[in-house]
Amino acid sequence: MTSIRPLAPEELYRRCDPAQFPFETTDELEELQEIIGQPRAVEAVRFGIGIEREGYNIFALGPTGTGKHTLVRKFLEQKAATEPVPPDWCYVNNFERPHQPRALRLPPGTGVALQKDMSRLVEDIRTALSSAFESDEYRTRRQVIEEEFRERQEKAFNELRERAQERGLALLRTPVGLVFAPLRDGEVMAPEEFQKLPEEERKRIEAEVEVMQEELQKIVHEMPRWEREMREKIRELDREVTNFAVGHLIEELRKKYEALPEVVEYLNAVQQDVIENVREFLRPQEQQPPSSSPPPHPLAGPPSLRRYQVNVLVDNSQAKGAPVIYEDNPTYQNLIGRVEHVAQMGALVTDFTLIKPGALHRANGGYLILDARKVLLQPYAWEGLKRALQARQIRIESLGEMLSLVSTVSLEPEPIPLDVKVALVGDRLLYYLLSALDPDFSELFKVAADFDDEIDRNDENQMLYARLIATLARKEGLRPFHRTAVARVIEHSSRLAGDAEKLSTRMQVICDLLREADYWAGQAGNGVVTAQDVQRAIDAQIYRVDRLRERLQEEILRGTILIDTEGERIGQVNGLSVIELGNFAFGRPSRITARVRLGKGEVIDIEREVELGGPIHSKGVLILSSFLASRYSAERPLSLSASLVFEQSYSGVEGDSASSAELYALLSAIAQVPIKQSLAVTGSVNQHGEIQAIGGVNEKIEGFFDVCKARGLTGEQGVLIPAANVKHLMLRPDVVEAVAAGQFHIYPIETVDQGIEILTGIPAGERDESGNYPEGTINYLVEKRLAEMTEKQLAFSKGAEEGET
Repeated sequence: MTSIRPLAPEELYRRCDPAQFPFETTDELEELQEIIGQPRAVEAVRFGIGIEREGYNIFALGPTGTGKHTLVRKFLEQKAATEPVPPDWCYVNNFERPHQPRALRLPPGTGVALQKDMSRLVEDIRTALSSAFESDEYRTRRQVIEEEFRERQEKAFNELRERAQERGLALLRTPVGLVFAPLRDGEVMAPEEFQKLPEEERKRIEAEVEVMQEELQKIVHEMPRWEREMREKIRELDREVTNFAVGHLIEELRKKYEALPEVVEYLNAVQQDVIENVREFLRPQEQQPPSSSPPPHPLAGPPSLRRYQVNVLVDNSQAKGAPVIYEDNPTYQNLIGRVEHVAQMGALVTDFTLIKPGALHRANGGYLILDARKVLLQPYAWEGLKRALQARQIRIESLGEMLSLVSTVSLEPEPIPLDVKVALVGDRLLYYLLSALDPDFSELFKVAADFDDEIDRNDENQMLYARLIATLARKEGLRPFHRTAVARVIEHSSRLAGDAEKLSTRMQVICDLLREADYWAGQAGNGVVTAQDVQRAIDAQIYRVDRLRERLQEEILRGTILIDTEGERIGQVNGLSVIELGNFAFGRPSRITARVRLGKGEVIDIEREVELGGPIHSKGVLILSSFLASRYSAERPLSLSASLVFEQSYSGVEGDSASSAELYALLSAIAQVPIKQSLAVTGSVNQHGEIQAIGGVNEKIEGFFDVCKARGLTGEQGVLIPAANVKHLMLRPDVVEAVAAGQFHIYPIETVDQGIEILTGIPAGERDESGNYPEGTINYLVEKRLAEMTEKQLAFSKGAEEGET
């Protein structure tokens, strides 16, 4: 018989002794400054921040709740505080091409100052021009120009009139224009009198009229040129007056910003535009709405005011160091920026004052943190981010323009140079998928900061964990934690890690536990959080989500789901599986049965046949088939047909953790030896019959224990687990107590032979020198039955051949 003995209670749960801590409560501990358990990630983040080369952006990958965002932001903020404040960015009007606004790069804080200066300049220009154009000097000079035109016009007509009189003609103004009429004795001749004249006289007069008409036409043709000359002189006068009125105002700003050539160039363009469009300033100003009225839309006010405004896109006047920006909603427009529109007279209109910045603008010169999953979920946000990083510039354009879906004329703001370090935060799966499927990803995100989800559980790390609990408690404003409570949190952390030798680094879950333990301490009136408060928080967390577990256990106890916990059955064993619902996982027993008959050596996995079994589960069945054939029928055909099934399984089955249980059921069915139903089994098997480690061992044990406890513990019940899983055991206190009382047993198994001996109470048996198993052992019975089936198969085959003959 096997020498395997059940595990001792101390092997089922690794306690954290509160006495090892040199403090009474966490108030006595210093705050933890370093990041525990993430040396690889910390080194990667520091490298990614320090190297200033193209493409060395950071991707922080790891499970949710491991502190990726917190750590990355902390290091970025530390680095950013030592770096210079980046420049301001503004958009101003492009007077030559208004649809292409100009971008101005200004020293920090200068953008707002320029914006205010331009607003004051416009008001000062309006006042100065109004005074200048209403002055007596301007009016006099303008009247001189206009009078000169009138005199020139009048002189031409007077000269024409005199020449007409010399020819006996008068120049008359009529409703239809200027006409010539013959004179007699200084009086205009009536038409009747003109007709009475001799024909030669009439022809002479008509010839004179024709000559004078030609001279009149020459004068009329010259008049538009004279008017243009007059208007040009008036414009020149306006330019002279305007330049005199506003030149000194703009010159003051030029001197103020003389160190900024781009601003000086812009002010020169402003001055030229004011001169060219001076009449815009002389129009009556629109009435401002009363204060009780809703604010006007962004394009309210005369264009003369908006044209000279400064749109401050990025204002770093209050910044200290480089910016660290986290964009919670990384849509395409929120990343790249956008041009807004407003409705006017039934049409959508815009101008450069409606250009709005994106996260890349705000983070320019610093650091940008993004959630990788959120970026990928937003249409074209990922493509827009890559384009900006590859081009090293931010080009604001709508999605319609980017995709060539619209061809309407819109703004084309000048691109802004981009200098930013991007840190993406996401799951490992996203990182590996992007690496495999996006060729640009590895060029843009060359630094991978891989966050571990567990650390070694040793005395040093347990003390660091205690300081971490103290730090989180102070940060969250929680009650101090007693050292017994700290010990219980550390024990629960090992349970979360699924390993007695590890601690979980999923700080989000730990922080939630601390908050809830503080709540229950308050409900109990405790000034300090105790181990009982922590345990109550754990129990409450489980109770909130374990409705389905209770319902399944209830159906087992009522006999709806068939599970035996006593007696013996041939070809039947209790397998164990884990169900995960959100963040809660629990184990449940499943009945696994096997049937054998004469056949062609096939082991049929019914779950696979009906497509309820996953590929890993199917692999496990094929492995046990190989083990069966190689051990018992290496030199003769395997002449059985077997079927395996998870009874009352109505959903998918995946994983190979039940392959050992399936093998035990198959061996029992072949040897016709019953299996104890008081035991449950978990563990995968390889082709050599070795039992391999599986996941969820704690939940599986507790799932079978709960059923046995509800029916009554007999002292015969227990679970067979892989010996490799012993280090992962962190079982509930009630399970440990039952084992200590001898009412429940947990057996560590290394081979199939050890497991079948415990399940049947019959030795497995080993081959002797002649290669035979001892009589009466499990292996002997299995081999004997398979040999008999082979002989029967041969007899059937021989009989069939004789019948055909």
